[in-house]
Amino acid sequence: MYETFIELIYAFYYPLLAAIGVPVNLVTIWILSQGKCDLSRCITIYLLAMSAADLMVVITEVILNRILYYYFPNSSLYITPVCSFTIALLCAARDSSVWLTVAFTFDRLIAICYQKLKAEYCIPKTASSVIVAVCLLFCLKNIPWYFTFDPVYIIDNIPWFCQSKPTFYTLPAWIGYDWLHRILTPFLPFFFILLFNALTVRHILVANRVRKGLFSNHGGAQIDPETENRRKSMILLFTISGSFTVLWMPYVINFLYYRITNTYYYAGPTDPGYILQQMAYMFQLSSSCTNTCIYVVTQTKFRAELKKIVKTPFNLTIKLLK
Repeated sequence: MYETFIELIYAFYYPLLAAIGVPVNLVTIWILSQGKCDLSRCITIYLLAMSAADLMVVITEVILNRILYYYFPNSSLYITPVCSFTIALLCAARDSSVWLTVAFTFDRLIAICYQKLKAEYCIPKTASSVIVAVCLLFCLKNIPWYFTFDPVYIIDNIPWFCQSKPTFYTLPAWIGYDWLHRILTPFLPFFFILLFNALTVRHILVANRVRKGLFSNHGGAQIDPETENRRKSMILLFTISGSFTVLWMPYVINFLYYRITNTYYYAGPTDPGYILQQMAYMFQLSSSCTNTCIYVVTQTKFRAELKKIVKTPFNLTIKLLK
């Protein structure tokens, strides 16, 4: 079934990713929705939206697009119109996930650095509006993907599978759309995340220096609650945005490689260009599962709620046995 060892890796990696990604995102959504993680309502809304978008990425790209391809290649989901719709949907889910990370980073910048704007911007109503706008915008932006594919085979007048039209790589309009797609995700997010984080770090370092001086003048090594809150916010922010940057970097490298070298077709599964492309997808899709791990590492209350969920089946079993 698999010609090379690298194809075997792909075939086992994606079911494993789905087996992890679906439950961890569902658990994250459940825990955050309970409001017991000692996070502001605004932060909670963003994290809920990010988890929901990550779950959609797992469902559309990992399960519907990757796993079905390896294990159920004759599924009706691979009829060309359905396949084209799935690809457009997974692109919308991916873009929404990325730009919600940018929106969250910007929200934390405002909350930490601009106190006058914080009262007006960092509120649940604004967060909800931004999330709806981001998701709607990228659903509309990815509609053209539906029209970029031709069938690979036509069997009994039914078109099967999706391959990019030859004009997609030569027609200026499609080349421009492809560049726009890559610039919007992930080039611009890289730029904005680095910019917002740099501004946030600069502000926090200056503010901490001032507050440290004030506390020193009042004689003591007291714990400053404001500084501690900023430190926790900074850890959460940087781990989420840093994870995004690292896991998306191979995807950026792959795009630059095939556009600069004009390499759009590969000799086979052992072609280095093909391996680079597939490894880039593997890293990029891993980002849909990392946020829960970040919450576990950085948020004490989240860990406590997660432990309760893990212990619940064991506690119920013990009660039944008694």
